[in-house]
Amino acid sequence: MTTTSTTALIAPTLNDVYLARERIAPHVPRTPLMRHPLLDDATGLTLWVKHENHNPTGAFKVRGGLNLVGAMSAEERARGIVTASTGNHGQSIALASRIHGVQATVFVPDGNNPEKNAAIRAFGATVEEGGKDFDDARGRCEQRANATGARYVHSADEPLLIAGVGTYALEVFEDLPNADVVFVALGGGSGACGLITVRNALGARARIIGVGAANADGVYRSWKGPGRVVGESAQTFAEGIATRVSFDLPFSIYKQYLDDFVLLTEEELAEGVRMALKTTHNLPEGAGSASIAAAYKLRQTLAEQRVVCIMSGGNIDAAKLKWVLSA
Repeated sequence: MTTTSTTALIAPTLNDVYLARERIAPHVPRTPLMRHPLLDDATGLTLWVKHENHNPTGAFKVRGGLNLVGAMSAEERARGIVTASTGNHGQSIALASRIHGVQATVFVPDGNNPEKNAAIRAFGATVEEGGKDFDDARGRCEQRANATGARYVHSADEPLLIAGVGTYALEVFEDLPNADVVFVALGGGSGACGLITVRNALGARARIIGVGAANADGVYRSWKGPGRVVGESAQTFAEGIATRVSFDLPFSIYKQYLDDFVLLTEEELAEGVRMALKTTHNLPEGAGSASIAAAYKLRQTLAEQRVVCIMSGGNIDAAKLKWVLSA
């Protein structure tokens, strides 16, 4: 099965990222790019961690939501927002909607991270649960938007989201302009595309490597192969990369410009959480430490290189953490 494009979408520019930085600056402080000696020792690498888990919602997605909702017209805000998420994007839209006085509803799959659901509600949005995975929840969300006229915010096919999350890429390349490689979890693709947009515009040398889950390999197979596919399943505890499909706008960017793509097993993803907790004293979610796990997996190819790992989020729930620590 292949996916088809139905909307002409324009990729954001570096100027869009600078505008986004102005828009979100009152709400999102600059996050640290840090060295952790224990992590260097454990991986044998020269490694920096971009701590997007230190953001107000515990994840990088907040940058995109604040940029998009902040740019909406009064008419759009009056219609309200509907979106689908496994958690971090939903928190982003919920917080941004609260700040700007917009009613928001977030569709999540059955069995979604309960602590992320609680956080979305705490930020003031309504949560509607249903469907076996993110893509089912997205279908229900799109039906609601068509029926009510609410502003549908796609989790990835939004130039303003990519421009917003691209602000963390600006910080990375300002703090470490001579970075050699950047590892980033790749689900919907907004984070990777923000990095690509900024890297290309600045003429930085860094290779950008996406990281996915072997149990949710549809996006990887679309990037790797001659055509886009829909994966059979997305059964990974790393919900931030648990999608079966690629999305038009980010796919058009990372298909052309992503330098490499690595898949990790569930055990490798779990070991990434354990390694990050032990060596950085930060508690990431599965997708949040996927970059560290991938760098460790490829460590023999990265000697003497300046490696950046994006810790994209820290919203792991208690049940998953118990499993990770007991494995």
